[in-house]
Amino acid sequence: MMKLKGEAGKMQEAMPFHDVVRVRKSARSFLADPVPEALLQSVAEDARHAPSNSNVQPWVVHIASGAARDRLSKALLEAAAEERMTPDFPFSYDDLYGVYRERQQAQGAAYFEAAGISRDAAEQRRFAILRNLEFFGAPHVCLLFMAPVYEPVRVAGDVGMYGQTFLLSLAAHGLAGVPQTLLSLFAGTVRDVLGIDPSLRMLFGISFGYPEPDNPVNIFPLGKAPVAETVTFHR
Repeated sequence: MMKLKGEAGKMQEAMPFHDVVRVRKSARSFLADPVPEALLQSVAEDARHAPSNSNVQPWVVHIASGAARDRLSKALLEAAAEERMTPDFPFSYDDLYGVYRERQQAQGAAYFEAAGISRDAAEQRRFAILRNLEFFGAPHVCLLFMAPVYEPVRVAGDVGMYGQTFLLSLAAHGLAGVPQTLLSLFAGTVRDVLGIDPSLRMLFGISFGYPEPDNPVNIFPLGKAPVAETVTFHR
């Protein structure tokens, strides 16, 4: 079995892919402990091997930690309070229908139940949503931008594959992350704070670090559609 260098340079067994893809969950509560630089580099090394159309690699990735992470969170919370949303792409759950709407509602209900927030606790739900802009307490946030190199939908597909590779590498290293579309609703603020080229469009962000053990919001069950519901085999 392959070995990976983990925290403090110690060697650890790498999990088989079968286990990695199943153990990966979206964490929404993190320890404040920063991830060691060597471990950050290892995750980035893994993610750069993601596939892309004609090997164009149209992702531009910014990772904010420490003081930069704190400045960004403060600016995002201020923008939210002033309702200054600057998305690069439209996004609304209003377009969901049928089973897709049912899955989204089931996820939301399971999360709020795990967080101990009742359906009618509007203020608590608002604060829970704002936790996105505090990166759920994670010490790092990865912002994924799209280079304007060809048709946006295909660029988005490539960047999505990078994001999935990044998330799986986090899991393999004993870390956790949560992909957040909500961060991209403040793309202009992110660019301003981090000095990012305005031609780059933000697709989503990933807050990541060491997950808080045993916190219910990190371990609530999340149903996945069976293969027969989403895959058709043609023979």
